[in-house]
This record gives sequence, C-alpha cells and structure tokens, in this order.
Amino acid sequence: MSTCKHSKMAIGRPTAVFVLFSSLCYITAFAVILRTTNKDVWANEFEPIELTCLIESISTNNPRIEWKKIKNGVPSYVYFQSKISGDLEHRAVLREPANLLIQNASRSDSALYRCEVAAIDDQKPFDEILISLAVRVKPVAPRCSVPESVTVGSTAELRCAESQAFPPAHYQWYRNSEELPEDPKTSTRFYNSSYIMNTETGSLKFRIVKKEDAGEYYCQARNEAGSTKCTPQLMEVYDLDIMGIFFKVLAGVTALVFVTVGLCRIQKQGYCSCKDHGESDYKVPQHSNGMEYVSADEGHFRHKSSFVI
Repeated sequence: MSTCKHSKMAIGRPTAVFVLFSSLCYITAFAVILRTTNKDVWANEFEPIELTCLIESISTNNPRIEWKKIKNGVPSYVYFQSKISGDLEHRAVLREPANLLIQNASRSDSALYRCEVAAIDDQKPFDEILISLAVRVKPVAPRCSVPESVTVGSTAELRCAESQAFPPAHYQWYRNSEELPEDPKTSTRFYNSSYIMNTETGSLKFRIVKKEDAGEYYCQARNEAGSTKCTPQLMEVYDLDIMGIFFKVLAGVTALVFVTVGLCRIQKQGYCSCKDHGESDYKVPQHSNGMEYVSADEGHFRHKSSFVI
C-alpha cells in the first residue's frame, strides 16, 4: 500500500505541472502580442524605410491590421481596410506580416506611427506598438559671405548659413581647399591665426587679419544625411597704406582751403552783399490830383511846375 501510495504521488505532481504549463501555453497562444525591431527610426529623405510590426503570437487567421500616423497630436489613417491611404497612398506598401514599407521617404513623413492588430477570437484580442520616424534632410548649398579685401590688422567676419537641413547642419570652413581646424591653437600650421570658428552658426571671425589669411574660402554644411558646399570666394589682404591715407587727407584739406578762399573773394567783391530793403526802397505814394507832398520835417511848402491854380 505504501508503495502504491508513493507511486500515485509521484505521478500526480508531473501531471499538475503539465496541466499548469498547458494552461499557460493556451493563454499565450490565444493572445495578440506584437513587437518591433526599432522604436526610434531614422531615415534619409528620398530613400526607402521599413517600419516593423511583428506578430509574435496570434490564433485568428485574418486579424484586422491598421497603421495610423500621429503628427502634432492628430492621428490619421495610413493603412485602413486593406489599403494605403493619405499622403502615403502611392509611396508605401504593407509587407507580411504587418510591416509598413515607405518607398520614398519625405520630410513630411516625420511623425509617430502606430501599428494596431485586432483578433476577436483571441483571449487578448488587441495589441499596438508606437514607432517614431524622423526623416533626415540633406543640406542645400549654403549661402556664403566672404569680404573681397581687408587690410592687415583689421577685423573680418565670414558667414555661412543654410536653412533646409534636418537635423540642423554643422559648418566647416576651408581655405585653399584645406580644412581649417575649429581651434587654430591645436594646429602648428594655424597656431598664429586669430580666427574663431562657430560650427553651429557658420561664423568665421578674424580678430586681427594677417597677410597669410589671404586665400580662397568656402564653407561646407553637413549632417547625417549628407553634405554640400558653396562656391569658393577670394579674400585679399593688403598692407595698411599710410602714404595713401596721408595724400587723401592732404587732398581733402587742400580742397577745403580752396573753397574757403573762393567764398571769401566772392563776398569781398560784393556778389553776396545784401541790401536793406526796410527803408531805402520805400517811395512816397503819388496822388492823382497832380500834387506832391513832401515830408513835414522840411518846414515849408513848395510849388511844383505842375501846380495849377
């Protein structure tokens, strides 16, 4: 009896474990479970990109698969009722089991994408996955501004800018096709240069221009999607022309002296004199009776030839 009892107990434990394992498998088999290979996806503009939505577990033969695009918090359908819709209608396809392939990525495709799978016959009938897609945009040719000529000892600034790239571009300057180090003090070749380069804004400032700073300059804008550059522009550096400045100042002073002397001579000759029109231009009014009146301060009355009795 004891042997049989122990035998029943030995058989009973594995059976319980098997039943428990079987019930877990049953629950798992009848639950929709999704996964993805990458929840944060980067893609280059004009290149294909695939958003993966892998069905790990499902029992329903024809599950309902949907993709939605969420931009600025607003969802819209991408794949609904077995067809692509929206702005991806002619640029995307659904691949087995539920992957979304965008054949020609655009900068407007940057958004959150949600894969939803529903299976009404499963114990867990629904699951979803969120995937973030960011489309990198290659920089366009940057706008470069290089001064044509500067003098030794002066300050100068070169500018480079581009507004289309995503992520924002970083900038690198070149002189005579040679890359300028961001910090000139790290290079023996450029150690004596006084420039400051800002790779984020594209600015290249010279605090004190030197003769060796002359040359052809161009700027390159780059990000993870690619790079592009502007046309090289020549910056010439001249010595400070002391004699030229002296003669220019002397010419200005001489011209001022001539103008001053000329004005004085004109005034001396009376061309610019002004008459007092207050009293000298006043005339005694004439009267129609043929009689002229004289001022009372003469003290008497005089007859003129035109006086008639």
